[in-house]
Amino acid sequence: MQVILRSDVPELGKRGDILDVSDGYARNYLVPKGLAMKATSGATAQAASMRRARDLRDAQDRSAAETLATTLVPKVITVTARAGAEGRLFGSVTAVDIAAAIEEQTGAQIDRRKLVLAEPVKSLGTHVVPAKLHADVEFPVTVEVVAE
Repeated sequence: MQVILRSDVPELGKRGDILDVSDGYARNYLVPKGLAMKATSGATAQAASMRRARDLRDAQDRSAAETLATTLVPKVITVTARAGAEGRLFGSVTAVDIAAAIEEQTGAQIDRRKLVLAEPVKSLGTHVVPAKLHADVEFPVTVEVVAE
């Protein structure tokens, strides 16, 4: 069955894509959840406009991400935390703390989920945290953790 996606579906496609899926998947999951609609001749024209809008929004998001990347890459973000004598932190510095420090020090808002932090930072010093703001825009953020 041919369907037109009404929203992005992970592992399947993006909004406005026309796809062939199994009848059961379309009938039992995609259509009832409002994620897709059956492809008809009139709906394919609507899908084309959905794709154009998606491409325009994607280009705007990419340019905004690149602008933010050029401002954040040369800066060093300082985060203060309580630490012991050996340089180990009593707690940890998480993506939430880093996002708050970025907003406080640069004025740029970044979502904590866009910071790719494998595990929280638990020591003093300089750390590089990758940020992925867009599918094509990934850049390092330098974070310096200092004792309170």
